[in-house]
Formats: sequence, structure tokens, C-alpha cells
Amino acid sequence: MINRSELRRSLGLSDAIAIGVASMVGAGVFVVWQPAAQAAGDLVLVALAIAALVAWANATSSAQLAGQYPSAGGTYVYGRERLGPWPGYLAGWSFVIGKTASVAAMALAFAAYLAPPDWQKPVAIAAVWALVGINLLGVTRTAQVAKVLASLALIGIVTALAVGWSEGGTAAFGWAEVTGGTYGVLQAAGLMFFAFAGYARIATMGEEVRDPERTIGRAIISALVIVLVLYAVVGLSLLVLVGPEVLTGSAAPLALLVEGSRGAEAVLVGGAAAAIAGALLGLLSGIGRTFLAMAREGDLPRIFDRTHPRTKVPHRVELLLGAVLTVVLLVADLRGAIGFSSFGVLLYYFVANVAAYTQVEEHRRYHRAWQVFGAILCLVLVATLPWPSVVTGVAVLAVGVLWRMLRPRSLR
Repeated sequence: MINRSELRRSLGLSDAIAIGVASMVGAGVFVVWQPAAQAAGDLVLVALAIAALVAWANATSSAQLAGQYPSAGGTYVYGRERLGPWPGYLAGWSFVIGKTASVAAMALAFAAYLAPPDWQKPVAIAAVWALVGINLLGVTRTAQVAKVLASLALIGIVTALAVGWSEGGTAAFGWAEVTGGTYGVLQAAGLMFFAFAGYARIATMGEEVRDPERTIGRAIISALVIVLVLYAVVGLSLLVLVGPEVLTGSAAPLALLVEGSRGAEAVLVGGAAAAIAGALLGLLSGIGRTFLAMAREGDLPRIFDRTHPRTKVPHRVELLLGAVLTVVLLVADLRGAIGFSSFGVLLYYFVANVAAYTQVEEHRRYHRAWQVFGAILCLVLVATLPWPSVVTGVAVLAVGVLWRMLRPRSLR
């Protein structure tokens, strides 16, 4: 007998929060500061605040929708239910392609911390397959590993900040020395949104959370608040201790805080590797669940509408992702991947905000003004992303539209 897409409800509130925090921390603290500072200069904290406001609006919309539709797939499901098949499909397609780019970026960043240049691509590919293997063991294993990785990441970050502040810093704040202007700040906010998108993983795992109507919303908001506080502390510390000009030239700015202290450097590198691995773990889980939901509806090939009979995970999707990422990693570019990911995910949350706006009072938890604010700013940030990311995003979105229009009749 073929076992189709049956998932297992085994995650509690702390499990869901851990997956959300682990998914966000690796993306933000260790990866996104340099491209954001290059765009906004010493106004990077303003960009962080804008990105946080957009993230809050999107998170509240997702939490509100998840309470009504606790199914795997996140905004793909919400868009279909509230707006129709096409908006749901575009949200799901944007999520899958954007987050696949995120995984490539995270894997390259992971390898950059652990391996010399000639070995970075093989290490990145090995990391992806190792985490695919963990996901194949089942969602409870994913949550357990996410908790460990998030803890190691926080230890590394706290160590770097403690050493940096204890040594008195290396730079003055210097607000006037570097400035990216309004456009630069908005572009940086769009890039930094990449660092907040981890809470989407909680919503996409809606069929694996116990008491989802209550748990998902609380987990999304809790994870976002924890990470926002962490990002604000790290961002302020980097501007004060490192300075905006140095920040724009360093792919690993936290490492500058522990230079000369081998013990602290080792702890930081371990924390960075753990944080990025946690982000990868959450990303792969989220993509797999959204892909599964789209296969159920025939928007992607139905051969992927299967879960493993024992572990209840979408194993065929996970294996496909490993294969696709092996190819992508051979040609991936970190900055381009971040911009492309932000393009896809911002469109995904645009659909989420519009869908949440249509909910009736019975299911409403937040004022409609937040959904209007979130939808408008999602489009503004998409428009101000680096133009290569926008062009590539539009092209890949067009490919998705053509696929759905021309897909085999048997899938419709």
C-alpha cells in the first residue's frame, strides 16, 4: 500500500520556537551584515529597524492565518484558501525557489568558516547532504538538533560580544562617515529581511505541531522577538566596536571582535558553524513541506506527494533538494543568492498579508492596518533590491507561471 502525505504531530511549543530561532540566527548574525552595510553604511541599524517592522507585520499575518489553516505549506495553503489557486501557487513557487537560494547561500557561508577556499564547495555540498540525512530521520530529530545548534550559536555570539566589549572596541561610531541614503537604507532592509524569514519554517510545519491553532502563533512571535533582540545587540556592537567602514569590507565581522584570542576564535567559529547549520536544517524542512503541499494539489509533480511510512517526512522531496543543491552550489554566489532569496520571500509574504487581510473577525488577532503596512513594504523592498536579483527573480517567476499554464493535464 502506498503511503501518501501523512505527517506526524509531534512538536511542542519549545520545539517550534527552537526551529524558528535556529533558522533565523544563522542567516542574520553571520551572513547578512556585510551586504547590508555596503548598501546602508552607518545607517544599517535604521535598515534593521525597517526590516524588523516588515518582519513583525508578516509574522502576525502568518500567525493569524496558521491558526485558521494549520496545514503543511504555509502561505501556499493560505493563498489558495483565501485568494485562489494562482496567488497560492505564486506564493509557494516564490518560497521554494527563494529558499533554495537561501540554502545555497547558507551552505557556502558554513564552508567559508570551516574550510580553505579550495575545499569550500565540497564541504558545502557535504553539509547539505548531512542535514538532508538528519531531516530524513524525522521531525523530532530535526527539532532536537535545532535546539543544540541554536544553543551553540548563542554561546559563540555571546563570547564574541564579551571579548569585543572587554577590550574596549576598535572603532568610533562615526555616523557621518558612511551613508547609503534613503535608497541604500531600503535596499539594506530588503537584504536584511533575509535574516528574519526563519519563522516561516514554523508555519510550513503546521501539520507536525501539537495544538497548532494555539502553538504556531505563539512560536512565530516568540522566535521573532528573541532574534530581534539578538540582532539589535549584535548590530549596535558591530557599529561601535568595528565601525561601518570596516564592516562593509568583512564577510565575517564578528571574527574581528575576537582577533588575537585563539580560544574565543575557536568558540566563535564553532558557534558560526552551528548557527548556519541550524539555518540550513530549518530551510530544508520548510522547503520540503511547501513542496509537499504543492505536490498534493498537482502544482508540482504528484510523485512527490509521499511521506516515508516510518518517519513520516517527505523523503522524496528531501532527496530531490539534495540533488538540486549539489548542482546549484557549483555556481552559487553569496550576495546574489541573498538578494534572490529576499525577492522570493518578500513576494511570498506579500501574498500572506493580502490573505490575512481577507480573514473575518472570528479568526482575526491583529488589526488590518498591519497587513496593509506589511504588503506595501514588501513591494517597496522588492523594488529596491539589487537589480540583478530583481531581474533573475522575475525570470524565474515567469518560468513558474509557464510551468503551471503548460503542465500536463493529468496534474490539473
